[in-house]
Amino acid sequence: MATPRTELAALRGALGLSQEDLARLVGVSVGTIGRWERGQTAKLTPTLQPLLAKALRLKTVGELLRVLHPHGPSSVPNTSGAKEAAGMASSSQGMSVRGSDDLDRVHAVVPRLRRVLDAFDLPEDGPARPLEEIAADVTRINEHRLEARYGVLADQLPGLLAELARASQVVKSDEQLHQAAALRTLVFRAADGIAFKFGYLDLSARLIDLMRQSAAAANDRLLVAASEYVRTETFFANGDLATGARALVAAADAVALSNRDRPDVAAAYGSLHMRAAVVAGRRGDGRAATDHLREARHAADKVREGIYRGTAFGPHSIRIHELAVAAELRDPVGVGRASAWHPPSELPAERRSHYYIDLGRAQLNLGRHDDAYACIERAREAAPQHTREHPQVKCTLGTLLQRRPGNSRVVELAAWAGARAI
Repeated sequence: MATPRTELAALRGALGLSQEDLARLVGVSVGTIGRWERGQTAKLTPTLQPLLAKALRLKTVGELLRVLHPHGPSSVPNTSGAKEAAGMASSSQGMSVRGSDDLDRVHAVVPRLRRVLDAFDLPEDGPARPLEEIAADVTRINEHRLEARYGVLADQLPGLLAELARASQVVKSDEQLHQAAALRTLVFRAADGIAFKFGYLDLSARLIDLMRQSAAAANDRLLVAASEYVRTETFFANGDLATGARALVAAADAVALSNRDRPDVAAAYGSLHMRAAVVAGRRGDGRAATDHLREARHAADKVREGIYRGTAFGPHSIRIHELAVAAELRDPVGVGRASAWHPPSELPAERRSHYYIDLGRAQLNLGRHDDAYACIERAREAAPQHTREHPQVKCTLGTLLQRRPGNSRVVELAAWAGARAI
């Protein structure tokens, strides 16, 4: 008779993870997580043990085994294979101890982030610098997000959020109230930068709501537009792409009421259409995707590539999203046209890695397996942690494992990313 693994389920719940969240982090099905928790599967394969340990914020496989087998060592399976698998993952080309540390730092900070948000309107006593000084740190923390420095981001977020909560309590003038709200918007976005990417979808949705509220309080229409751009993550997560498309169009229409000859207005308007093009592509609506890209290109003609209210936009970003749309539509002509270009090094690392991740998926769909592998390697060079945690990367590598089972390079890269054969 199966013995439920109550400690495993309790640990998952304490971290705010659903079975779906944990399944995505480990790279298995939801049904597999359910069987593990019900005790219907006695052992986890050695390859999966280190992945599950990391997903549950445990420092070692030994700690995981004590959770899985709380009634004594006799029920603990041999872990030599787990050590071997962990060693293979850590020795993978391009993988550093720092990359693994970044992952651990992100997972460790999430409970602290939740506590800061729970008490945001009732912050503990402490110092609070002038808003101008805090603003400099907010600029730096968003640079960490754009450059995929997730470990540094995790280290700095709780303290900055707590200080910003205190500062927001003492400002008096309307100008300062608006400035504090704008800073909150950007810090909430930075926090969502790790929440969404590392699978904390409930926390991501909460941060997006806070971001939208703060943007409205900042009395900044373009910041509201940026928050609507980020809100699309919610619709990607729940699959409601039709509502996501309507939200983006409504936000773009609101921006269109402003003077679109201003570069920051043009960037806000163009970024919303750029995002809407990807949503349309994912829905299989090629005509709508083409229309949105056309609007985005017109806006990009008026601006230089840059960061506008926290969002990268400009001619290079348009090229990256043209590829994303072609990949969604499985358009070989569009993929060929877009892939003839490569993102310059001055673009944010996260955006460059997105380009190669999308290109890898597109090449895989076209049967170009070697090219798909090379693209994931390029994505890893640009932003290792972003690439490692991206679900598309796991899918691409999982398919390559099945189609190229004896390729040592693919096996090594898949072990680094925690991908399994599909």
